[in-house]
Amino acid sequence: MKRFFLSAICFLTIFVVGNAQYSVMSPNSLVEAKVEVGSQIVYSVHFKEKPVLTNSEIRFKFSQAPPLGDDMHVLKISTKDINETWTPVLKRTETILNNCRELTLQMQEKKSPRRMMNLVFRVFDDGVAFRSEFIGSGNNHDYVITDELVTFNFTADHTCWAANHGNYRSSQENEYFKRKLSDITDQMVIGLPMTVKVADDCYAAITEANITDYAGMYLKQGHSKTGFSVRSNLAPLPNQPENGDKVKFKFPHKTPWRVIMLGDTPGKLIESEIVMNLNEPCAIVDPSWIKPGICAWDHWWSGEVKVDNETIKKYIDLASEMGWPYQLIDWQWYGPFNKPEADITKVAPQLDMHAILAYAKSKNVKCWVWLYYTDVNRTDFDKACALYESWGIAGIKIDFMDSDDQEMVNWYHRIVKTAAAHHLMVDFHGAYKPDGWRRTYPNLVTREGVLGNEYNKWSLRITPEHMVTLPFTRMLAGPMDFTPGGFLNRTPEKFENGTPAQVQGTRALQLAQFVVYDSPFQVACDHPDNYKSQIGTEFLKKVKTMWDDTKILNGQIGEYITSARRSGNEWFIGSMTNSETRTLEIKLDFLDSGKYKMVAFEDAPDAAINAEKVMRTSKTVVKGDVVKIRMAPGGGFAAWLEPVK
Repeated sequence: MKRFFLSAICFLTIFVVGNAQYSVMSPNSLVEAKVEVGSQIVYSVHFKEKPVLTNSEIRFKFSQAPPLGDDMHVLKISTKDINETWTPVLKRTETILNNCRELTLQMQEKKSPRRMMNLVFRVFDDGVAFRSEFIGSGNNHDYVITDELVTFNFTADHTCWAANHGNYRSSQENEYFKRKLSDITDQMVIGLPMTVKVADDCYAAITEANITDYAGMYLKQGHSKTGFSVRSNLAPLPNQPENGDKVKFKFPHKTPWRVIMLGDTPGKLIESEIVMNLNEPCAIVDPSWIKPGICAWDHWWSGEVKVDNETIKKYIDLASEMGWPYQLIDWQWYGPFNKPEADITKVAPQLDMHAILAYAKSKNVKCWVWLYYTDVNRTDFDKACALYESWGIAGIKIDFMDSDDQEMVNWYHRIVKTAAAHHLMVDFHGAYKPDGWRRTYPNLVTREGVLGNEYNKWSLRITPEHMVTLPFTRMLAGPMDFTPGGFLNRTPEKFENGTPAQVQGTRALQLAQFVVYDSPFQVACDHPDNYKSQIGTEFLKKVKTMWDDTKILNGQIGEYITSARRSGNEWFIGSMTNSETRTLEIKLDFLDSGKYKMVAFEDAPDAAINAEKVMRTSKTVVKGDVVKIRMAPGGGFAAWLEPVK
């Protein structure tokens, strides 16, 4: 049921030394955005009447054309209230409210060449978004953006959590380190989202939404004299230097939405749906075939996995025994990859794909297949997708793109649309951050772009601190394929790299990740032998990947988090801590009336010594009860609650 209301918004117009200033408030007056147009385009953002961003600029530089954004005047003002409730295909809530106030300023340069531009602001109770639209007739020649100069000028040297990807050709798999805004330099390539603690009761995150025929955005030092600032920096086109060509287009054209998420706690940022709301509705007429879930994974990480029929069947057996709907057939199923002779329509000689898929069908399991992106490019992809559809393949995982320049963004869109035409779900690895486009094409069920469990194989980087930072940083942009579920749990003192792969933190922590981490398609990372007869497998059989409600009960960035998720009339709780022992009290005030059976998996008293030790408990609880949980260093808590009939 959708409802749109067009109305005149009460906005303020002030003339300041020849400049016009406009103000628009969110529906419940929690957030305000102000825009000043004149010699420059400058905006500011307030949350609960306190300044978050001030004197922040919007301007564009072009190759072979003057900059755009200087000496503009407003030709037309239009306003709109948006108030709609929509049902997502990839759910973490049953319905999503999209309620904001929109202000559009149609502007033109005062002097030749008198180009026109729309500046569109949408102000929500949980954030602000704006985009630029290059409009007008007679602008049919090519434009090339060399710099989009959007600044985010904060009021003080706040603490932030920012990932430095180092360059524009990366898998975006890095830590979101805690630092000051002043620590960000011009040499860094800061990925999105970047989360900022403005005050004890104000948190902000900068990201972007609806990247279409445009380059991905990064952040660098802002060089502001009036505050602590970062500025946008776009990914350059292939074979271009950092200061080279970024975006090629003809009028009309739009930038992605530049998003400032806002909340009075870091958990409110996680609950926000602003990124999804800034994308168009579902373009797939009947998306009922899109059914994500948990997936087994016959890959190099969990052991000395061979690419043969028996090994793949062993993982199909795991999926069947656990009640998971999927098994992912990983690399080398079509032989050597990323080579001129690689063919994603030909099966490696040692595999009998038809027998494998028939076996999976007999076990009520469907298969996904892995692809290297260069091999995809050498193939008629539509023909390959038609072949996979005829086989009964459920989805494809494509890897190693490692870029978000304009050409790669367009490639993503083409791949997802072609896959949708053949009823194939998509999981991108070596991927750029999400931007909410899964609302429009929900067959794009998840992506990587995260420093995930696989790094335990060769590094010490997947620390408890990192794991409890991700929900408040990378996950704000959308689902992340972290590949949870490692059962060779080790304390930092006992942790070792190698094969079979171990994971840092406790068993209960790994279970909690299935609740805390958003991903409609969850890929469980471990070997079938490591799940056999282990405490915790019962939880992995029960937990879901899509939800009817999501609540963040508590959390501090890099310290701890507790999430509660509802599926039907059942609730799931996941809690995680960093390297500190932690005791939390969880009030069950989100339950309905009546009794619930709570089955919990908690760190054992000696989990700080043996991280695999976990206790299973069961008790009856009711709405309003307080559950006290104690987590070991790098520990967790996972539970499900079902009504007592």
